[in-house]
Amino acid sequence: MRTNLEQTLLSKICTADEAKTLVSSWKKQGKKVVFTNGVFDLLHIGHITYMAKAAGEGDKLIIGLNSDSSVKRIKGETRPVNDQSSRAAILAALFFVDAIVIFEDDTPLDIISNLLPDVLIKGADYAIENIVGGKEVIANGGQVKTITFVEGYSSTSIIEKIKNQHKAG
Repeated sequence: MRTNLEQTLLSKICTADEAKTLVSSWKKQGKKVVFTNGVFDLLHIGHITYMAKAAGEGDKLIIGLNSDSSVKRIKGETRPVNDQSSRAAILAALFFVDAIVIFEDDTPLDIISNLLPDVLIKGADYAIENIVGGKEVIANGGQVKTITFVEGYSSTSIIEKIKNQHKAG
């Protein structure tokens, strides 16, 4: 039997169609919907800070999460370290995350085009004009914004640090 907490966490992980229904409902309630995406493999302070800032740009935050197959194509065969179900559950545990949608493609263009959030957020390492889905969001009256990363934090650097410590130890 699942606890209420488990049910709450699992209810945040939704299909693209379920997310579209949620977005429609939230917008009818006058809520400002924010979308960002990523791999979020080894969750660290950079991720938390980034997502918290994204959540602060609106009332509801949806995370587009790269599927395992998508991550392998983008990051290589040794990634992700954590599978998509684990990554989604960890994101669902964050109080400022309202929904997680796992996507199979290399980019979230289809999901963004389907959801049309009010605000699309990416890291400041992207030029706004190059952000996937940005044109679609702007054409629908939305905004595209960037957020500065916390320096020195990345899943890749954490993995390298672990590998180096293992070699040295």
